[in-house]
Amino acid sequence: MAAIGTCVEIAHKLITFPQGKTQTFCNVIKLGTFCRTVVWPCLPPLMMYQYIRAKDEDCYTTEVLYFKSGSKDAKAFYDTSCIGISGHWRLQQDMETIRAAANQE
Repeated sequence: MAAIGTCVEIAHKLITFPQGKTQTFCNVIKLGTFCRTVVWPCLPPLMMYQYIRAKDEDCYTTEVLYFKSGSKDAKAFYDTSCIGISGHWRLQQDMETIRAAANQE
């Protein structure tokens, strides 16, 4: 138990040490200002870009699978009448497996 207390004390000293000197304190303020003015405004567009890219890749994969299967039934791969992502063919297959296991006849 004493070892845990020592580890916590050392961690606390490492965190609070940079605030000890005036110049370090000013650098912390400058870094915070930089993050607020440059980094944070860039994050939402990057996150949205990643979301759109991942969504587009998933849709493209589903379209390629539909095309290569030779099927004429598009709803077998992505059912637009289902809510949210539950229309995806793989999710429908997984849900059917769960339903069959839960409702054994």
